[in-house]
Order: sequence, then structure tokens, then C-alpha cells
Amino acid sequence: MTESIAWVAVDWGTSNLRAWGMSEMGAVLASAASDKGMGKLSPQEFPTALGDVLAQLSPSAGRRIEVVVCGMAGARQGWLEAPYLEAPTDLGTLGRGAVHPQVPDGNVIVSILPGVCQRVGGENVMRGEETQLLGLASVVPDYAGLVCMPGTHSKWARLEGTRIVGFTTAMTGELFELLKTHSVLRHSLNGVLDGPGRDDGFQAGARDGLDNPADLLGQLFRVRAAALLSGRSPDWCAGYLSGLLIGTEIAANRNQIGTDPIPLIGSSALCALYARVLAMTGATGRIVDSTEVVLAGLKAARASIA
Repeated sequence: MTESIAWVAVDWGTSNLRAWGMSEMGAVLASAASDKGMGKLSPQEFPTALGDVLAQLSPSAGRRIEVVVCGMAGARQGWLEAPYLEAPTDLGTLGRGAVHPQVPDGNVIVSILPGVCQRVGGENVMRGEETQLLGLASVVPDYAGLVCMPGTHSKWARLEGTRIVGFTTAMTGELFELLKTHSVLRHSLNGVLDGPGRDDGFQAGARDGLDNPADLLGQLFRVRAAALLSGRSPDWCAGYLSGLLIGTEIAANRNQIGTDPIPLIGSSALCALYARVLAMTGATGRIVDSTEVVLAGLKAARASIA
């Protein structure tokens, strides 16, 4: 007998959404994806976008289906705002802060999880990463320490079991794209960016970022000057810019980095770059499967939904 979908886990980002049909025991029975991220939808369009991915999963017709959502669907500009929990907080109770938007199909019950904010020690917010952190705490229940989550807006969070103590954000990925596209540096990045020179450029940029993070604004211009004076290729320049930004980000968190391996949650390629720069400081990064922890987090949060 084929096992039926008991509930649906959804990670709703700004650009895309991912959904998984789950068994009651938490096994993945089916998956679906859509490019209808929060940034492309008005609040009225979310039910239809969700309905499209549910149709791909094919849950049993006429049966009540529970949908648990993390990410940007709960943002102020999303489907229905889920107010932030305030750090420090226990993510084990994340589900208690869920909101429940109206859905035309009465058989679909949606719970949108909240994000986490920080008011003391520098204002900060996250949406989606808190569910991954809860998932990490579920997969590695005894972990206490720093967690790095590379991305467009990288997060560095201190976790103690299921408790998030505090966190910071670095706009590293977004800054790379802005500089590459809209600054004078674009003139040095107008060719093939993934060529053989990128690795050497990355190493040089990471070293400069680690050794002298206070001079980031000055070192950024080396991208342009190196192309003009030393004939550096676009791939070297792209690598240098990437390495410089990541190196500066890691340098800013150096006083928090201890001897234990730091979990890295994000795309495998980007996490590998962070692990490489961490190794240059004598630290160790441990890449964690981001899908595994978001599913573990959604499963754990579902258990606490009121």
C-alpha cells in the first residue's frame, strides 16, 4: 500500500518556493518547486501559487491537508505577516507564533512560521534561517556555538541547543551583485567570470580581506586598478571581489570563532568558499545539507503549532 501525504512542508523564498509532501513520520514522499517567490506575488496571488505546487504533489483529493510554511511568505510584504519572535528565544516554540491565512480551499490549512528579530546589540531580522537553525538543533541536538549561513544576506548566529542567543547579518552576496552590475568595477567584470584565473583572484582577495578588513572600501578599488595596470582578467577580478568580501565578512566574526567546526548552511558551492576562507584562519567549516535542516526544522516547528 502506497503511503499517503499527511502534510506539506514549504520553504517560500523571495525568488522561488519549494514544497515537499511529507508522511506523518516525516519522510519525503514527493517534492515540487516553483519560480513564484514572494517578490513576484501580491498577497492575493499566494493561494493560487500554493495551489499550483500542491497540484504537483497530488495529495489525496478531498482530504484535509496541513501546510507548514517558512520564509518570506510571512514577511510584511508577503502573504500574511507573521510577527517576529525576539532573540534571545527558544526556537523549540517557533510554531506557536504561526499565523494562518485564509485559503479558498477549505481543506487546506496553512500555518506560516514567524521570523526572529533582535533589538539589543544591533537591530537585526531573519526569515527562514530560524527554521534551518531549529532543524540543525534537531539534527545535532547537543550543538552549542556559532553557525554561519552564507547567502545574499549571510547570517552568523549563536545557537545553544534550540535557543538562538543572537545573530548578525552581512550583505555580502547582495553587495557582490551590486558592485558587479552598478559600480565602476563592472568595467573589469565584463567578460567570462568563471575562467581559470578566478581561483587565484579569490585567494588574493580573501587574504586581503582577512588581513586588513578595515580597508575594505579602499581594497575594493583594486578590482579596477588591477585590470588597468596589471591586465588582470575578468575571472581574476570576479574571484578577487568575491574573496575580498567573504574574507572581510569572516574577519568581522573572527573573535567569535573558536576551535570547533562551524556549521555552514547554504548552497554547497558557496559554503565551500566559506570553508576555504575559514581554513585560511586556522578554523574549520562543516557543510550542512540545507534541505535536510529546513525539513527537520519544519517538522519540529509543526509539532509546536497551536
